Amino acid sequence: MLGLTALVLVVLRLVLRLRLPTPALPEDLSALQKAGAKGAHVLLYGAMLAMPLSGWAMQSAAGNPVVLPWGTVLPALAPQSLKTYGLLREIHGIVAWLFIALVVAHIAAALHHKLVRRDGVFSSMAGRTSRHQ
Repeated sequence: MLGLTALVLVVLRLVLRLRLPTPALPEDLSALQKAGAKGAHVLLYGAMLAMPLSGWAMQSAAGNPVVLPWGTVLPALAPQSLKTYGLLREIHGIVAWLFIALVVAHIAAALHHKLVRRDGVFSSMAGRTSRHQ
């Protein structure tokens, strides 16, 4: 259930992210830094989607049905197979470590904006103010 809850929340967040404008990055960031920021966000969303989906598929491959609290059984995402289960378990673990690394990098970048650059990006991320200098 934790994975399914995460999946629903990530999909809702992604819908909001695609519908609402995001603040522009500071003009003085290099093209490489801007590309890195955008790439990191794409990877974060990808990992947040891949974690619950790979877990669901892994459970399917293990022959464990994914059942919602009210009894609805979700369709299997993978055929039942010990080999497939092993592969999906490995993928699930790799994505988990990637996600942790991305979160740590994101926190480091946020602190860099807050403590070193002092460019308003951190406040914008925290929802306190808009970016302006």
